[in-house]
Amino acid sequence: MAGPLSHLNSDGEAHMVDVGDKASTARVAIAEGRVEMSKAAFDAVVAGDIKKGDVFGTARIAGIMAAKKTSELVPLCHPIALSNVEIDIGADEAAQSIVVRATAKTNGQTGVEMEALTAASVACLTVYDMAKAIDKSMTISDIRLLEKTGGKSGSWKRSGE
Repeated sequence: MAGPLSHLNSDGEAHMVDVGDKASTARVAIAEGRVEMSKAAFDAVVAGDIKKGDVFGTARIAGIMAAKKTSELVPLCHPIALSNVEIDIGADEAAQSIVVRATAKTNGQTGVEMEALTAASVACLTVYDMAKAIDKSMTISDIRLLEKTGGKSGSWKRSGE
């Protein structure tokens, strides 16, 4: 059973966790998301035939930018110095889905899970935005942390991945 929530002080008020005494360690987090769409939209995205431009390239840049802005978007997240953010985007033809995988890295006192999750989320939103003229019924799903390493809690990997 987990202990008390770290973002609540002794009075139950939200606060930023003090990580000043934590050791700096190499930290990596990998997150994933998926955009399911119609065959017409999927074919256009994969063929690079979207009027707004290069969907994969634009989503990749959006994901990187989002990771860098995580502390401005998610309350109580620490601004951290990212050493690397990678966004891999692929097509899952069987599921008519675009799959986004975001990897965030730092050497610091707090983890990069939120940066990886934010990157994957915003990259998926960008895919939606660029293809919505073809299919407004697209579904963004399966935003999830796949694994993380570093820090006091060590390594964690989603089972079945």
